[in-house]
Amino acid sequence: MADASKVPTRITTKQAPLSAQQREWVEQACAAIDEERMRAFNRDITAIHSPTGHERAASEFVAAYMREAGFDAFYQGMDEDSGNAVGRVHGSGAGASLMLYAPIDTHLTADADDVPWAGPELRPDMLPQAHVDEGGNVIGLGASNPKGMVTAMVEAAVAVKQAGVPLSGDLLAAFAGGGMPMTPPPHERQSHGLGSGVTYMLTHGVAPDFAIICKPWWAVFWEEVGLCWFKVTVRGTMGYAGIPRGVPGYRNSATDAAKVILALEEWLPEYTKRNTSGQCAPQGNISALRAGWPYRPAFPSAVTEIYVDVRCNPRASTADVAAQFGEAIDAIRAADSSLELDWEMFASYPGGSTDPDNWIIHSSMRGWEYAEGRPHEPPPQVSGQTDASAIRNLGIPTARFGMPFPPANAPKEWEGLGGMGFSYIPDLVKVTKAAIYAAVDTCTRPRGELGLA
Repeated sequence: MADASKVPTRITTKQAPLSAQQREWVEQACAAIDEERMRAFNRDITAIHSPTGHERAASEFVAAYMREAGFDAFYQGMDEDSGNAVGRVHGSGAGASLMLYAPIDTHLTADADDVPWAGPELRPDMLPQAHVDEGGNVIGLGASNPKGMVTAMVEAAVAVKQAGVPLSGDLLAAFAGGGMPMTPPPHERQSHGLGSGVTYMLTHGVAPDFAIICKPWWAVFWEEVGLCWFKVTVRGTMGYAGIPRGVPGYRNSATDAAKVILALEEWLPEYTKRNTSGQCAPQGNISALRAGWPYRPAFPSAVTEIYVDVRCNPRASTADVAAQFGEAIDAIRAADSSLELDWEMFASYPGGSTDPDNWIIHSSMRGWEYAEGRPHEPPPQVSGQTDASAIRNLGIPTARFGMPFPPANAPKEWEGLGGMGFSYIPDLVKVTKAAIYAAVDTCTRPRGELGLA
């Protein structure tokens, strides 16, 4: 792993002033932004349910919307239920292409399986029955993340198109399914989640020179964490609730698992300290437990499974993270030799980084400064995994920015993940303006100015 002290956490924006003509194009495109159009699109796309692996209807809607706006747009199916939307505003062919991207699938399925795990009941911000409240905010499952992000990127491309900016390179607006950090339940087809949609898209004909991904946080990122998912199996013996404690040969796997959980909870913050690097402070969490029969509590289970999500910085391979996790398990065994446990990594997704000197990073920072009216502020070190890693690891320089999260005016009880279902349109407008600036800045210059052959 690279020396963390040598990895930048902040950079100064490199200025590449726009010509008077380019600035006029930016102003014309920003003047074409229509907040009511954004609000209506945000509401309509939120009302189309798109849990991971079931994005077809939402992606078809977006593709049709872009076609009506004059794009060369199409729906890209991956299977019967899952697919992507791709739109293109053609340039002259003399410049670089830029993809404005956001995922389109939601983190909840909004059915009975989500209760009580998502909360005692599904609130309005967790349901796909979208509506606009009295303050003009869009409420519904994924209204902000991901549907607000889709809204901002679509509007940026539509505004550039309507303004008639003479692009040298193509401007793409692309939205993929399968973006949520999840794997399918055992009874479903096993081909979606963990960046499956954007990976399919970029290996099936969509090949931009640069990309901008919209994800929450109003700052420009050039790197993201990856993740490793581990299952720890703690073994005991199947017992009977009436057996006295201390009977020879009996071990309760659930109580032993509690010891393992507490030990991992001590190790995870140390892991974060050792692996913090650049813009990333990779966290870890005990995410799920499985043991026994809820309808048969008289018989304690012989096995308790602990599921752990450990994030990894872009300079650590998933194999390296697995080795660190294995060392932690070895230390737990050494501290209590009576524990019987084993572990496996059942899913992984490497982090990704773009050279912070790359054109698209600084163009995005200039766009941020244009929209915000002040110098770019470096973001804190974070641990959110996004499709940006997949895009970067496929060789496409990528910048990430998005709206503040959660929105300042979201109800207190909806903060945190609840903010994903509360979309504040003025925040999206700033994102759209930054994307417009970067699009004009990037797609109206000769390739050589951008460091391309």
